[in-house]
Amino acid sequence: MNRTKYDVVVVGGSLSGLLTAREIGSRSSISVKVIEADHEIGTPEHCGGLVSLSGLRKLGIVPSSRSFRNYITRAKIYSKSASFVVDARLQDVVAIDRRELDKQIAFQAQKLGVEIATMCSMKTVSVGPKPGETRDNNFEDGYTFGVHTVEGTVYCKYFVDARGLSSLISRHRTGILPSGQYEVFAPWIDPDTVELYFDSDKYPGFFAWIIPLGENKAKIGVAGKDINIVNSINSFLESKGSSYSISRKIYAPIYISGPIRNFIDGHRSLIVGDAAGQTKPTTAGGILSSGMGGLLAGRAIVNAIEAGDDSFLGNYPNEWHSLFGFEFKKLMLARKVFEHLDNKALDEIFSTVSQSTLSRISQNAEFDFHSAPLSLILNAKSTSRIVKGLLESKLRKAQ
Repeated sequence: MNRTKYDVVVVGGSLSGLLTAREIGSRSSISVKVIEADHEIGTPEHCGGLVSLSGLRKLGIVPSSRSFRNYITRAKIYSKSASFVVDARLQDVVAIDRRELDKQIAFQAQKLGVEIATMCSMKTVSVGPKPGETRDNNFEDGYTFGVHTVEGTVYCKYFVDARGLSSLISRHRTGILPSGQYEVFAPWIDPDTVELYFDSDKYPGFFAWIIPLGENKAKIGVAGKDINIVNSINSFLESKGSSYSISRKIYAPIYISGPIRNFIDGHRSLIVGDAAGQTKPTTAGGILSSGMGGLLAGRAIVNAIEAGDDSFLGNYPNEWHSLFGFEFKKLMLARKVFEHLDNKALDEIFSTVSQSTLSRISQNAEFDFHSAPLSLILNAKSTSRIVKGLLESKLRKAQ
């Protein structure tokens, strides 16, 4: 570690952290360093990898042949005894390889002059004087943070926390669910259909999923409150058929409680992506919402540096909430409803989803915004059934 002073240090080589760095690096006069604890960008890959092509374009990404895995044309949604199918052909949904996508963004950032250090974990960060305050001997004028790593200390004017759930859990302990995902080869995998399985007994508060990666290959996972992940995912696989093989196993928690209160943590310190709770409360996915967090944070830092005015940092949370705030509030409401439904209530609601509703959902070309199709399912016609289901669920649980 030769250079020790940067305008910006980003801790965490995640998608959101890399997009922050790429956005800042687009201004050649601003120096940026990304510090990643793992030995490789994109490792471990614990994301399902579903996103729309339009969402990727908003992030300035065209998936490479290495990061693209599969087109998705349908989604099958199951409760214990009912199901429905959504036609997704108009929504341009793709499954991508998150490891390769992260590397693609890292390469974009490096071409712009961003420095990236892997196997370089942060131990602590110390805060120096604000502009105008008496400076400490360890801090030169204008340098606000000392980032202490296993390789030494680097100083920066702006600090970005993109460390993911490890950072979030330290300040926000609710809304974390255990989760596991395997890469599986099996003849029973539908090559272009995502499958979601809701079962309030087996996967309370969440679901099991199959995300196809092409012919006979898929990411298969489960999550749920207080469940044994290994037993749950093995049981799910056995229920699908005995003929399968597993090439990779990933165990990592997910977060479902919405964004944290403040994306700016004190003077010149910003939080992005999973660390800021920018994943969807319904699915824990967040390529677009977390990626935009990184992008907007990067733009805000650039504007603050170029204008010499840190008030521009406030643009980041304001613009993110303008894009996703209302959407996330609706998703949180939907989550609270479904968390209180038992299997009988889920069956009744799923069985009443009409073909006309499914047709309207299929016409909604905003895959990355789930509240519109959820609103169609939870429409006025079904409200009485949902209320009835909630009451009956609570009565059954009380017995």
